[in-house]
Amino acid sequence: MSDPPNTLFLRLEGPLQSWGDPSKFVIRRTMDAPTKSGIIGLICCAMGLTRAQAPDHLPRLNKLIVGVRIDRPGVRWWDYHTVGAKVGVLKAEGGIKRTGGKKDGPIETLITRREYLADASFLVALRGDSSLIREVASALAAPKWLLYLGRKCCPPSMPMFTQPRRGESWTNPTYQTDLLAALKDVPWYPRHRDDHPHGPLPCLIEWRPRHIGDEAPVEAEVWYDVPDSLDPPHHNARFVTVDSVTAESGHPIHDRTPCPPPPRANYRNKEYQNARATRWDRDHHLCVFCKIPLTRYNRTVQHVTYRRAGGNESQDDLRSLCRLCHDAVTMIEYGLGMGIDRINPEDPCWRNKIIEKREEIIKFRSLETRRRRLAAEEVE
Repeated sequence: MSDPPNTLFLRLEGPLQSWGDPSKFVIRRTMDAPTKSGIIGLICCAMGLTRAQAPDHLPRLNKLIVGVRIDRPGVRWWDYHTVGAKVGVLKAEGGIKRTGGKKDGPIETLITRREYLADASFLVALRGDSSLIREVASALAAPKWLLYLGRKCCPPSMPMFTQPRRGESWTNPTYQTDLLAALKDVPWYPRHRDDHPHGPLPCLIEWRPRHIGDEAPVEAEVWYDVPDSLDPPHHNARFVTVDSVTAESGHPIHDRTPCPPPPRANYRNKEYQNARATRWDRDHHLCVFCKIPLTRYNRTVQHVTYRRAGGNESQDDLRSLCRLCHDAVTMIEYGLGMGIDRINPEDPCWRNKIIEKREEIIKFRSLETRRRRLAAEEVE
């Protein structure tokens, strides 16, 4: 019987990230890597926990041991930020802040400087009890609220779950004690063919004593980022050791070869129209994925590759799809940032993802229909 999973791997990557350090008020700096409070805040967001509800869950979540691999440190970037210009900053007890605290004083504008990490990428390994790991994984797979990288203006640019090598699950049973080995076992993914790491990858590993009386290494750093309360924010200290690993290079995450879809006008030429009609005939006017009959109102084709798009397509470049399946496939492609070569809906490896995305679209469209019906009833 195999051991239960005890490690969860996350990829935190986006145009901007900001992981708060002790600085507050008008100057808001960022740490060099994701903080434990930032990661736990992300998990609370996925679980739909408010700041008032979080204290009941923080003791369990703080038991997670965090390891971070810095795949790309990013570039520090400052934002000159104003709040309330000509409108005013709302006070907690109500009303608007005014200069000098006078009721008839001019409206106060809060001016701050906020620091971000631009174009950074981090691999995070979370180790803990298997039941907690499963709970966290389930929450992040179907988050209640929008996930962001430190601040709400910093959405992730790619799916958070990642895998170690050999096709293992992202909830992995093999790393019982060694987070550094876990971080080494996940390939470093270049974003294009010429991308490569510049030497060993720095790692930040949370240190915990294994036996009573164990002392932290002399070189260990103290990070005040263990959340004890979120409202008001209060943090405790933890030890973090700095190490490095050399990871294997995987396949590029994105194909950066410039290949935008052909201009819309190219899709109206006779060559493309004929290729599309021939493909429908070859597929017996059925969607190759869900097998429903194609009509003039729901039929389309999927480009498996854009290398010859716009009139020079071969029949192997196209697949017949209904509108719903085509929307599902396209949304998956955009989410993965795919380039020239796209998804073949007949490939079994994409089946479950397409089914899940179809269900999401159907659910969303059903909600939209109900909203419009209720709005129309209110108008009447």
